[in-house]
Amino acid sequence: MSDQHPPVSVIMPILNEERHLAEAVRSVLAQEYAGELEVVLAVGPSQDRTQEVAEELAATHPRVTLVVNPSGRTPDGLNAALAAARHEIIVRMDGHGELSDGYIATAVRVLLETGAANVGGVMLAEGQTDFERAVACAMRSPLGLGNARFHLGGNAGPVETVFLGVFRRDWLRRVGGYDTTFARAQDWEMNHRIRQLGGTVWFTPELRVTYRPRPDLGALRQQYFRTGQWRRRVMEEHPETVSARYLAPPVAVAALAAGAVGGTLWRPLWLVPAGYALAVAVGGLVIGAPHGPRVAARMPAVLATMHLWWGAGFLRGTQRD
Repeated sequence: MSDQHPPVSVIMPILNEERHLAEAVRSVLAQEYAGELEVVLAVGPSQDRTQEVAEELAATHPRVTLVVNPSGRTPDGLNAALAAARHEIIVRMDGHGELSDGYIATAVRVLLETGAANVGGVMLAEGQTDFERAVACAMRSPLGLGNARFHLGGNAGPVETVFLGVFRRDWLRRVGGYDTTFARAQDWEMNHRIRQLGGTVWFTPELRVTYRPRPDLGALRQQYFRTGQWRRRVMEEHPETVSARYLAPPVAVAALAAGAVGGTLWRPLWLVPAGYALAVAVGGLVIGAPHGPRVAARMPAVLATMHLWWGAGFLRGTQRD
């Protein structure tokens, strides 16, 4: 096999992905890549037809292999798929995403050119319903998730983390794989350990992965509450990673609560929650307007859910094992 096209293993932890799994796997198998390619699905105990869909894919496509992930947890699934993978280039993929055309070929080229440990690109959120489109719009806006390059795009270069990623397997060995104590944020945490050991995490806007947002407000609320919880765990384990961007949501929640309660004693404090509500309403309508009135109307609730439940999760923290 050519040194420019080394064999690649795509690893995917799968749980409750009946709706998007076949589409995600097809986006991998459709990649025009001159090297050998395999897909390893680590399938957890799902509550829908995910297992059946995965078995159908494996039966139809000889490049697809299934492994069992009894816990259903993402880091366990990633490590199980990694153990079964045969190749030295590892592509991290999810069951609710789609790789852009040429993703693997471009990622391998950039990996070889830069000497990076991990390369990744843009998490391109795209919804299929009005609500999902509103979430996607928020995720691609600084008003939603800040200024991270993997959300907004930007110049190629070293970064703290990337979405998913394409790795040199020897770096995964060096750091011991994914830390199974992190039910969420395991990608960010492992990229931090890679950088601590001198490896480079490289962002390039040439790489894009389509991401399908949560379908309703309840699922979005749960997602961001857990994201906040696990971001706090990362900061507790790695205090040097504390940043203003990640502290902003919990600070906002605390300020809004103080303003709402304090306003009963001193009314001017009610300006704090009122000002936030006005900013979210106006900002949401402005960034949602180009996507139509139905999307714009959903933006304030989406933004507030992302901010406040992220912050509440951070303040709540996680239970230690």
